[in-house]
Amino acid sequence: MGRPGHAWSRGSREEEEDEEDPLDARIARTGCAAQHRELQECMAARQDWRHCQPQVRAFGECMAQRQRVQE
Repeated sequence: MGRPGHAWSRGSREEEEDEEDPLDARIARTGCAAQHRELQECMAARQDWRHCQPQVRAFGECMAQRQRVQE
């Protein structure tokens, strides 16, 4: 039997899915969420980043532009 204070329960699967992923939240704040989503969709469909180079470049360019604006 576990020691007191070490027992914890995870939230339900639905609660976990309702919480926004911290990485997704950070990307959304950059303004590059659409490019990131397109890249993720390509990766899910193609299973090989080499086939998603236009999406990789578009996301990279968006993030680079964001960096330039912050400097």
